[in-house]
Amino acid sequence: MKPCIPPPLLMLLAAALMWGMHRWWPIARVLTAPWNRIGVLPTAAGMLIAAAAITQFRRSRTTLNPIEPSRASHLVTAGIFDFSRNPMYLGLVLLLIGWALWLGTASPWFVPPLFAIFIYAVQIVPEERALETLFGDAYVAYRQKVARWIGRSG
Repeated sequence: MKPCIPPPLLMLLAAALMWGMHRWWPIARVLTAPWNRIGVLPTAAGMLIAAAAITQFRRSRTTLNPIEPSRASHLVTAGIFDFSRNPMYLGLVLLLIGWALWLGTASPWFVPPLFAIFIYAVQIVPEERALETLFGDAYVAYRQKVARWIGRSG
């Protein structure tokens, strides 16, 4: 399956779904003001992680286009990519977690894990195939060293 919808757009659609669930199907209120403002923390972390990844891509002068992973000109493994193979997607998930906290009801919490599963299936798997084709053993070694979402593998 080839990626066809930009992940940031998918995240915005997921955030809209979360708002709808909060508005029309609020299972239970779990956080009220001012406690729901803790959602700013994962949101800020997600934005910083994604910004660091974008900066690293620009420094490496490779494509930021997630729809065409086969156009990558460099395998980026430095900076934030030393701790996550997919920091931009990690950042998007953290934005959704922050949004769920901010909304404060339980129903939006169904969306972030489904988003992570969906982004894995439709975006990450095709990207990994393309990167392995493009960069071969270098990508395989990188994949063995750095975890898909966060952390070092070896």
